[in-house]
Amino acid sequence: MSQDRGASTTRPQRSRDTNLQEIKAGALRLDLSKGGNMEISFANKRALVTGAGKGIGRDTAKALVKGGAAVIAVSRTQSDLDSLKAECPSIIPICVDLSNWEATEKALNAIGHVDLLVNNAAVAILKPFLEATQEDFDKSFDVNVKAAFHVAQIVAREMKVRGTGGSIVNISSQASQAAIKDHAVYCATKGALDMLTKVMALELGPHKIRVNSVHPTVVLTAMGRFRWEDPENAKYMISRIPLGKFAEVEDVVNAILFLLSNKSSMINGALLPVDGGFLAS
Repeated sequence: MSQDRGASTTRPQRSRDTNLQEIKAGALRLDLSKGGNMEISFANKRALVTGAGKGIGRDTAKALVKGGAAVIAVSRTQSDLDSLKAECPSIIPICVDLSNWEATEKALNAIGHVDLLVNNAAVAILKPFLEATQEDFDKSFDVNVKAAFHVAQIVAREMKVRGTGGSIVNISSQASQAAIKDHAVYCATKGALDMLTKVMALELGPHKIRVNSVHPTVVLTAMGRFRWEDPENAKYMISRIPLGKFAEVEDVVNAILFLLSNKSSMINGALLPVDGGFLAS
């Protein structure tokens, strides 16, 4: 029976002191509008970020540390982990090739509980459809889909046993929902990741585990700037983005942090575009 909309309800108000306690340790401020901001705290949370050596993954790991989380950073490149560790000494680095199922099991099965997971590791092998090879296909699906599936299984099983819930964010792409020339294999992997996100949200939701994804447009990481720095090369893609620009790494990191946080506690199974309107055009 639904509640009468005209009826008044009394809810206990949270004290100012309670709010301060929640944000005082490791609070992260996100600038959400010209006139305001939002405090997000990851204090007492353990987070695992894959693909943490560079770009979005690296900045996400650093932001989580800033927000008070204990962070496990996974990369296949030891030198990237070494430099990240130098910047953030509290980070726990794990060097493993996530496309190797057995090596991943060995590396991650003893990490203990994880409250927050960011599945960011990915490869982009961009070729015309008729030129893509079996090796391109297998490598792309091994990293972009199977590795995300496997890491999420390892983390979610422990979340379920603990019974305290958690949040998982898969990094997808606008390419999962829009056909882009020379992206046949990449588009296919991200489309598969989207459906995996939805099924995970459906099955893990009853265990208080939320699963969402973010869908960036071109992001100006070091690699992104290299590929798209030529104005002529970038012109067509930017013409399809109503805001008329590519995304900065911070734009994507802020979306990830929001979905990881309790500020999005009723969001589950969402595919969040960070694309300046590309998918709406």
